[in-house]
Amino acid sequence: MEKRNTVRMSAAQIRQAFLDFFAARGHTIVPSSSLVPVGDPTLLFTNAGMNQFKNVFLGLETRPYKRAASVQKCMRVSGKHNDLENVGPSPRHHTFFEMLGNFSFGDYFKREAIHYAFECLTQVYGLDPERLVFTVHQEDDEAYRVWVEEIGAPRERVFRMGDKTNFWMMGDTGPCGPTSEIHYDWGPEHCTCGDPNCSVALDNGCDRWLELWNLVFMQFDQKADGTRVPLPRPGVDTGMGLERLAAVLQGVFSNYETDLFVPIIERTREIRGHTRAEMEANIVAYRVIADHTRAAAFLIADGVLPGNVGRGYVLRMIIRRAARFGRKIGFEEPFMARVAEAVIEIMGGHYRELVDRREHIFRTLTQEEERFLRTLDLGLSRLEEVLQELATRGARVVPGEEAFRLYDSYGLPLEITRDVARERGFAVDELGFQQAMAQQRERARATERFELDTEQLARYRRLLASLQDKGLVGDQGVEYDPYSGTERETTVAALLVNGEPVQVARPGDRVEVVLPATCFYVESGGQVSDTGHIARYPEGGGDPLWEIEVEDTRQPIPGLIVHIGRVKSGHPRVGDPAWAVVDFERRWDIMRNHTATHLLHAELRSLLGTHVVQAGSLVAPDRLRFDFTHGAILSQDELDAIVYDINEAILMDYPVNVSYEPYQQAIASGAMALFGEKYGEIVRVVRIGWPDEPPISAELCGGTHVYNTSQIGAFVVTYEGGVGSGVRRLEAVTGREAVRLIQDRMRRLSHAATYLEVRPEEVDRKVLDLLDRIQSLEKELARLRREVARQEFEALMKRVERVGDIQVLAAESRVGDIEQLREMTDWFRERVRTNGVIVLASVIGGRPSFVAAVTPDLAERGLDAVRVVRAVAQVVGGSGGGRPTLAQAGGRDVSKIGEALHQAPCLVSEWLKRSAAS
Repeated sequence: MEKRNTVRMSAAQIRQAFLDFFAARGHTIVPSSSLVPVGDPTLLFTNAGMNQFKNVFLGLETRPYKRAASVQKCMRVSGKHNDLENVGPSPRHHTFFEMLGNFSFGDYFKREAIHYAFECLTQVYGLDPERLVFTVHQEDDEAYRVWVEEIGAPRERVFRMGDKTNFWMMGDTGPCGPTSEIHYDWGPEHCTCGDPNCSVALDNGCDRWLELWNLVFMQFDQKADGTRVPLPRPGVDTGMGLERLAAVLQGVFSNYETDLFVPIIERTREIRGHTRAEMEANIVAYRVIADHTRAAAFLIADGVLPGNVGRGYVLRMIIRRAARFGRKIGFEEPFMARVAEAVIEIMGGHYRELVDRREHIFRTLTQEEERFLRTLDLGLSRLEEVLQELATRGARVVPGEEAFRLYDSYGLPLEITRDVARERGFAVDELGFQQAMAQQRERARATERFELDTEQLARYRRLLASLQDKGLVGDQGVEYDPYSGTERETTVAALLVNGEPVQVARPGDRVEVVLPATCFYVESGGQVSDTGHIARYPEGGGDPLWEIEVEDTRQPIPGLIVHIGRVKSGHPRVGDPAWAVVDFERRWDIMRNHTATHLLHAELRSLLGTHVVQAGSLVAPDRLRFDFTHGAILSQDELDAIVYDINEAILMDYPVNVSYEPYQQAIASGAMALFGEKYGEIVRVVRIGWPDEPPISAELCGGTHVYNTSQIGAFVVTYEGGVGSGVRRLEAVTGREAVRLIQDRMRRLSHAATYLEVRPEEVDRKVLDLLDRIQSLEKELARLRREVARQEFEALMKRVERVGDIQVLAAESRVGDIEQLREMTDWFRERVRTNGVIVLASVIGGRPSFVAAVTPDLAERGLDAVRVVRAVAQVVGGSGGGRPTLAQAGGRDVSKIGEALHQAPCLVSEWLKRSAAS
């Protein structure tokens, strides 16, 4: 057992060697997809290499290759795959990790997958075969035979295991199948279970055995009802954690001692100024900071921003958890951006998005840390009070409502509350926390995009399969071409009413229409779907025999496009010839806005900096909305420059060119890939500019566009504002909407000039003059009102009565302003200084209002202005509040003001009697 691996490699070399090995064996190298899954509502984050191939395994999508390999970015901090609590204490658990994987889509199966894995580990990476242990599913005789008879693994090192260990499921539903795992034996000196028969077969979490590679043989689709349906084409999905493999090949027991983490941990130590001994004494905190900073950098690079729900919550939580551990080791100021520099240095060579969005990553980390640090001490102080209160009662569980209050009021994520509580020997009622969060979750859920349920998806799959079997649509499904034109001669392939297929629809029916081919655009990338109509016309021309008004177009599953609308007239029938016609003017309005969005994106990056990245968009016929990463409000000069430059680009009449290119080639040429979008091997690139010059804009985009920028017409910004942490929003109009807006504003300007009796270009100056005059008049009016109030006050002072040794003034005033009444009470207290009570009433807005004040000496003796004003207001059906020396109230019954004021001296008299008695 002394022999270990014979090859020592860096993480970068391990990554590249894996890809080279499988490329040499006919695998297409596929880039990592985003950490934000596209089109998969079952996942919060990409958590396995196969996520981007899910529809391929389900038979809903085809690729131009049958075998692939990738190094996939993964996150496991939510749902079934949640390793957060182990991050830090464990030497090999992470939130973010890289998964090496090879895949077969109906090509090779178990035999080849096992041979590839064994050859890669032993020949490429030089692992000692005697240190490898293998498991297979207890019913998988084929995999067992390959290991024992073909690979030559000793039978005592091949274990048959049950579903818990050797059956893989991506989630509660979806592709699944038996697995074969390859474990690395660290040797008996690393045994932590203490069992004399220590073995992988015990499956007891012993640190001696490191699960290295998991080979999943995809045979089934797990349904929501628990049934497993054989996949159309069985395949292979394998996953091997780069961090674990690096630890083995670099001869270290902890992943945090590999070259993936050591530079990050060292950078943290240098920033903090700790010795290595001090670092080792706080190693859990250092590991958490390294792991979480790395994860946060990748999430931000993939377009996630800190927030209170979903992915934003996870990002906020891991930043704040790292910041809290940073505080534990002495960091007083934001530090994660400086740590993230090391992350980018290590991984930016392979993941260019880290380099491209470097400043955005730093800015987002720092802003979130600053926001958290402003409330951290208050939150931790309140948590300390809670724990102390619980301890005095002998309780050891933090109530869920209190944990939620700490989150809602102080920004302490549940995970931080749980960390601190555990350090002190307490638990947290997490179910209660989730119940307290339920209402907010419901609100958040209501804003999410509608997703089809399992039954609806199954219905659409059956429909597509039926249409393909009948030859009504091609093997790839409906032919989708919204680019060649806005009309298409076609036939009706299927009709659905209330979700069920019908042969004939009736007038008024809400229908879903499937055509063999369509020119209607399906909502994607922010661009809304086309509308229009589908109709059958008589051969000689004339009014349509039937017509369907299309209100929306959707793609519920890959390959199937449905046109949703109502039957306007006639009886459409399956098999009828038809014309599909997109609303031409609406489509052009959308295209103008879409091309303008590209110009806006390019202009923002040019003017504000390359940290600007699209964070969301809407391209509709009447407007465009563009969200982008930027930490400051745009100045008027910046807005003016944006509008001017974009309109200049429109006037230049730049051509808008579309090309189809391999993804990597397009990215290498400078084309931008947008956050949250899913791209295939061949991508559509939209470039704006002269062909022989660098483009004004170049983006990967599947939307429809004008052919020359002059067709946009005009560009006018209508709104600029913030929509979240570090995200700004611009809204604008183009084309016909811009013309309408300009005409409307010019008309209003002309009217204003007429009313003001000046020329249009003098309106702003005239308005400023008028504002100055109004301000002067308001000041004069306020002076006169104050003078009148002073005169009235002097008259009222003659009505002061004595109650014992206290001067009491209770009177109704003609002053109709609550602030003026409050000032009159100030004058009263300045005049009498001690032993004074005043209650003034006035009718304001048709309702009685009161202000009461007492001198400070009486307030100290217990005569409270709040009690006085409430007792007075009660007579007119009202109530009030304030401070002991000054309070105010309102009521309903104006006729009882006099009766209410009469209560004031009576209240003072009663108070004097009680004081004398005590």
